[in-house]
Amino acid sequence: AQQLGTPLSNQEYRQFFRYLRVAHRASTACLLRELHGCQNPLVQRLDAYENHGVIPEGPICSELPGTPFFPDFCAFSFYRCTRKKYFIKV
Repeated sequence: AQQLGTPLSNQEYRQFFRYLRVAHRASTACLLRELHGCQNPLVQRLDAYENHGVIPEGPICSELPGTPFFPDFCAFSFYRCTRKKYFIKV
């Protein structure tokens, strides 16, 4: 069992994003995030699933060049959507 709040493994990410791999599906999920924010129940379920059941609180660090820090998981996910980098992990 994975520790609550930790990112998915590479294999788990492949499974998680399998449904979203088609560009219009990923963009639809991002549009939902843009329109309704991170408080939307479906968005929260996706975020929790992506992190083994718990949406991380507080700052999120990343290995992205030039963007090493996000104030929270919502900002990180929104960044992925706006840059169309759906499969970037923290």
